[in-house]
Amino acid sequence: MFAGANIMNRILDIIFALVAGLLMLPIMLLVATTVIVLLGRPAIFVQTRAGEGERPFRMIKFRSMSDKRDSNGKLLSDEERTTAFGRLLRRSRLDELPEFWNILVGDMSLIGPRPILPETIRALGERGALRCSVKPGLTGWAQISGNAVLTDNDKIDLDLWYIRNRTFWIDLQILVMTVFVMIFGERLSESRLSAAKRKDIG
Repeated sequence: MFAGANIMNRILDIIFALVAGLLMLPIMLLVATTVIVLLGRPAIFVQTRAGEGERPFRMIKFRSMSDKRDSNGKLLSDEERTTAFGRLLRRSRLDELPEFWNILVGDMSLIGPRPILPETIRALGERGALRCSVKPGLTGWAQISGNAVLTDNDKIDLDLWYIRNRTFWIDLQILVMTVFVMIFGERLSESRLSAAKRKDIG
C-alpha cells in the first residue's frame, strides 16, 4: 500500500482503539475480575510476538489458562489447563480485548494476520518474512475462514493470500464476518481455503 493509505489506516486504527476501548471498558473490567476469580492472578497474559518487519513486541491478552501443575511442580498441558471459561473467552474473542492497547501504540492493526511467535516466523523462512510485511491484526482472513479448525499451514496460506489481495472491501468483509464468528462460532470456509492454496491467485 502507498504511504497515504498507510497513514489513513493508522488514523482509523487509533480511532477504533480509542472508541472501542472506551466502550468495552466495562466488559474488560468484568472479564478481568472473572479471570482473577476463576483462573487466578494475573488477569493479563503477556507474550513476545513477531510484528511488522519481524520486529518483536509484547502482545497482551486476558489469560485463558490456569497455572495448574503436577506433583513435581511442572505445568500441566495447555489442554489440561484450559477450563470451560477459558474456551469461552477464546471462542468469543473476549480474551483479545486488551490488544486494543497494542493497536493504539502501533504494534498491531485492526485487520491483518494474527501475531505469532518470532521463532515460528523464522522457521517459515521467506513465507514468514512475507507474512511480516504488514502489521499483525486483531482479526484477519484466517480468523473468519476457520481459525481453530485450520492447520498451521492453512492459516499461513490464508494470511499470504490476504497480503497479496488485500483491499478496503476485503478488510470490511473481515470486520463484518468477525462479528458473525463471535456470535455463531468458527466454520471452515472451503472456498477461501481453496483460493489461498492456488499459488497463482493474486
